[in-house]
Amino acid sequence: MTPTELAVEETRAHAQGHRVVNDFSVQVATVNGSGSQTANLVLIRSIFQMGIPVSGKNLFPSNIAGLPTWYTIRASQHGYIGRKKEIDFLVAMNAETAREDVLTLEPGAAVVYDEPLKLNTLRSDLTFYPVPFDKLVAPVCPDAKLRRLVRNMIYDGVLAKLLFIDTREMDKALNKQLGRKGRALGLNQAALAAGFEFAEKNLPKQDPFVVERMNVTGGMILIEGNAAAALGCMMAGCTVVTWYPITPSSSLCETLITYMKKYRVDKDTGKATFAIVQAEDEIAALGMALGAGWAGARAMTSTAGPGISLMSEFAGLGYYAEVPAVIFNVQRVGPSTGLPTRTAQGDILMTAVLSHGDTKHVMLIPSSVEECYMMGMEAFDLAEQLQTPVFVMMDLDLGMNTWMSQPFEYPTGPLNRGKRLTPETLQRIGQWGRYLDADGDGIAYRSIPGDGMPAYFTRGSGHNAKGQYSERADDYVANMDRLARKFETARQYVPGPVVQTDPAAKIGIIGYGTSHWAIGESQDQMREESGVKTSYLRVRAYPFTDELMEFLDRHERVYVVEQNRDAQLLALLRMELGPERIGKLRSVRHYNGLPIDARSISDEILAQEGYEVVSRNRRPSIEGEARSGVGGE
Repeated sequence: MTPTELAVEETRAHAQGHRVVNDFSVQVATVNGSGSQTANLVLIRSIFQMGIPVSGKNLFPSNIAGLPTWYTIRASQHGYIGRKKEIDFLVAMNAETAREDVLTLEPGAAVVYDEPLKLNTLRSDLTFYPVPFDKLVAPVCPDAKLRRLVRNMIYDGVLAKLLFIDTREMDKALNKQLGRKGRALGLNQAALAAGFEFAEKNLPKQDPFVVERMNVTGGMILIEGNAAAALGCMMAGCTVVTWYPITPSSSLCETLITYMKKYRVDKDTGKATFAIVQAEDEIAALGMALGAGWAGARAMTSTAGPGISLMSEFAGLGYYAEVPAVIFNVQRVGPSTGLPTRTAQGDILMTAVLSHGDTKHVMLIPSSVEECYMMGMEAFDLAEQLQTPVFVMMDLDLGMNTWMSQPFEYPTGPLNRGKRLTPETLQRIGQWGRYLDADGDGIAYRSIPGDGMPAYFTRGSGHNAKGQYSERADDYVANMDRLARKFETARQYVPGPVVQTDPAAKIGIIGYGTSHWAIGESQDQMREESGVKTSYLRVRAYPFTDELMEFLDRHERVYVVEQNRDAQLLALLRMELGPERIGKLRSVRHYNGLPIDARSISDEILAQEGYEVVSRNRRPSIEGEARSGVGGE
């Protein structure tokens, strides 16, 4: 047999003799604007409702319609919800990309494709399922204009049959998506049935991939990070929203507007108890938020990298005049316009020191939708507690994709409004100045216009402890030193890192944000495939806390995993560390715009540790002993 013939026989034998249960990825390749979103959400929700851990990644173009788009669903019995590098099951609906999509698959994958594309002629080491979508959709949708929107539901029906997805769950998910749209629901139900019936009669099962009920997702929810963050803002008592639309943050404020209109309207008068302003640009949006924060409101805005760049001067004003505001940065690929609909962690360094002069900003870094919700609330407390802008550093993968979560807890504690001047406080400290450090923590007491307390003139220029204009060198130095002292105080208020330590591990990993999901899976890969044990610390905030320094001291080498080219978190660490600790740091970087995957992390760390990384069959594996004598020992 030739190598190709041997691969075909092995693939068929594998499909017939073995089943891959709840451990594969499905990628749907369509075009933007074709109405595939409903079909994709029905598919992921159906699997989720069967109790199987899932995640969904949407790769879409930055134009309105017509360009290729891919949606990838991962099912994992082990609970892995980071992106999987390999695609196991492809649904090829886009003629423009179908050839390339098929050619990049690993041997053994399966392909459902639009029959006229004749993709089965391209390779002999894949399983092909041809489906005549146009012929199937015509009888169920007489309106030719609607067919392009309904035909996608046919592949859901085909997949229900091929993957053994419970059709009752498909119906339930479809009703959730379209329950209030009677005509659309009926058309899509008919298309779903047509796809299932065709597969049942014409497509005998030849691949190994199936789903089986697990019942481990009971009580959980599916939600996007932007929606979770919006919910957190409302629960935090946010009353002023100032924003300018920009991908991928727009849906955060759009969702928050929907929540506010539903839950923040006075029942007696019908009047809104909030103010929402769409500004002329991101500069104005932050300026308005700072003005509202100065007046005592809880105010926020959301943006992405280009907006953060524009906000630089107002961010400096908020830092120096010490005015609270919350800024959500849903990061995307830069620089400049970059890739607006691709994910990255490329704003960490810029945001930490945003503005001219000596500036350091507090950042919160969620990795899950639950943390988007929790940190959405916590950011407002910190902003008022520290009297400064606080940045919540999300990314496109977290903000715009679908994630599983336990239901969010309703907040029960009081809001932390920080050091507000009261008659009792004024009597205790004896003398008040807006920027007077009465307690030694760098945080002064502030008054709010109209609260009856002494007022002050807010300025972004030089000032003394009383808030008076000053260009005296000693006043400036004293003020800057106090701001630095306040940043040190912030270390005890920001959320600490999550640390997972293996006493036998000489290697440590530091990560943050959505890299967390790939790192955990990578740790399992390295331990199971090569015996390499690792510890892991997930950074959740800047400034860093003592736990991070202790983690560095416990390990010989520490790999900093991040989704940018220039190792930006590593750069922030180097700003604070001495030579001995800096010497332990290594970098693992991923910056192609796709969410980071576990295999890439494993291969890079093992290669740097001296292991030989090879590719074999469907996935890379590790062979041989460590060349340098380090790693798993």
